[in-house]
Amino acid sequence: MDKLKRVLSGQDGNDDLNVLQGTCLLWVPRIGLLLFIILYTFGNIASLVSTMFLMGPLKQLKRMCELTRALATAVMLTCLILTLCAAFWWKNKGLALLFCVFQFLAFAWYSISYIPFARDAVIKLFSMCLK
Repeated sequence: MDKLKRVLSGQDGNDDLNVLQGTCLLWVPRIGLLLFIILYTFGNIASLVSTMFLMGPLKQLKRMCELTRALATAVMLTCLILTLCAAFWWKNKGLALLFCVFQFLAFAWYSISYIPFARDAVIKLFSMCLK
């Protein structure tokens, strides 16, 4: 029960360890980058599946296809597929890593679409930074 309380309060400390383990995979000779790419992609897929578990698959799919997030959904799913294609089919680790970065950006953009006015705030922030 104490472990559950620590996890729910955010005091578990295992998140830092998991990030460290994932980053260390990048430096394993020959297969490290490939393992990182695979685990990162399947982690994002698990995130999508977990929201389907919470909302229900049909409701989640309907929300993913709404007009406000259809483009973000398409880009996110395309990046997931292209990452795996670059890793397994094309065997280009650099391209796969680039698609991992695109995955992160697309997944972040998709995720903030669920927060009211968050996209507008991010756009405004970047437009202020570029001026």
